[in-house]
Parts: sequence; C-alpha cells; structure tokens
Amino acid sequence: MIASGGTVVSNPFTDSGSGPAGSHGPEGVNSGDAVSPGMSDDTDEEAEAEVELGEGDPVEGAPLARVASRLTWPQEASRVRSKEGDATVRTPDGPRTLDSVLDAVDETYFDTRQSFLSAVRAEIGTGPIPTTEE
Repeated sequence: MIASGGTVVSNPFTDSGSGPAGSHGPEGVNSGDAVSPGMSDDTDEEAEAEVELGEGDPVEGAPLARVASRLTWPQEASRVRSKEGDATVRTPDGPRTLDSVLDAVDETYFDTRQSFLSAVRAEIGTGPIPTTEE
C-alpha cells in the first residue's frame, strides 16, 4: 500500500512479509489442498475406539446439568420456571419437575449457572438415580 507522499507502507492484515502479496490470505490459511497424515476418514483406529453401550434400565427425566445448559445466566427463578419449569429432572428420590423443585428453593435470582445448580442440588440431593424399573 502507498501512503501519501509516495512512501510504501505494509499492511499487517494483508501482507505476510514474505512471498507474493496475498499468499497467506483466507485461501492459504485453510485451503484443504494438503492433507495431514493420519487425518483420513476411514481408519482402523476409529473402529477400535468405538464403545458399545450396554443394555441398561431406562432412567426417567433429564440430568439437571442438561436442563441448566439450555439456559443463559444470570436468570430470575420466574424466568427459569417459564422456560424450563415443565422439564422433568432426575433426582435420587425419582423424577421431579423443575417447577416443583423451585417451589422448595428459597433463591429468586441465580447469577450464575453454578449458583442455580448448587441451590437445586441442595434441595434434591445427590446420589444414585433410580431406574424406572426399580
């Protein structure tokens, strides 16, 4: 680029400092022209790394962390109720709606996801979750 007065000025956003101008532009960064070794889609290692899921009894409800991940923080308890109150969460005493859990929680405002999880876990407890067959 040429500045006023005819002085040549390099632009750190477009000039790489070596090679032809634009050689490190968006096309050169991740062009896909070169394939890295070991990056193929079909490898024997992937087949060995697969884990089969066992046959287990179903568990009713969603993990509390999954419900919390669908929300943004900070959040008022009333907004949590309107967005996720009908969600069924897993508890050691069996599945409960988040609305019924929040009825027993004294907090009205959760400034972080962690404060929400802590308040709810203080109410529902932690421990093994029963299956639907028990």
